[in-house]
Parts: sequence; structure tokens; C-alpha cells
Amino acid sequence: MLGKILGGIAGKQAAEHSGRMGGASGMVLGAVAGSIIRRASLPGLIAFTVGGYALKKWKAKRDKAEAKRRSFETPPAGAAV
Repeated sequence: MLGKILGGIAGKQAAEHSGRMGGASGMVLGAVAGSIIRRASLPGLIAFTVGGYALKKWKAKRDKAEAKRRSFETPPAGAAV
């Protein structure tokens, strides 16, 4: 019970730093994450961690390429068109 409460609080705090999720959904995800972590094996936890890191790196690379593409499409401020 205490683990679900602490997980909910941690999830709410994490969701407030994210622009896509609200506090209530973060609380639910935090409470569920505690039970998933308790039931997962060590190789499963390692796979989740490596997968999350790979997803983060892939998104950063994609966002960087998107920003570079947009910089070539958009004329600089003050440029005569």
C-alpha cells in the first residue's frame, strides 16, 4: 500500500515536468509501475531500462533532424521575401 502511494506521488511529480501528461494520469502510472517492477525479473528490468534509453536517444536524434530541416525551410527573421 505504501509503495503504491509513494509511486503515485513520484508519478505525479514526473507528470508535472512533462508537457503531455497531467498529474492524475502520472499518479496512476506511478502506482502501476511499482507493481510491475516488483513482478519483473532482473533481465526484464534491464530490458526496460535499455529500451527506454534507446527510445530517448532515438527521439532526440529525430527532433534534432526535424529542427535542422525546419531551419532550412524557414527564412531568417527580417529577410526580404
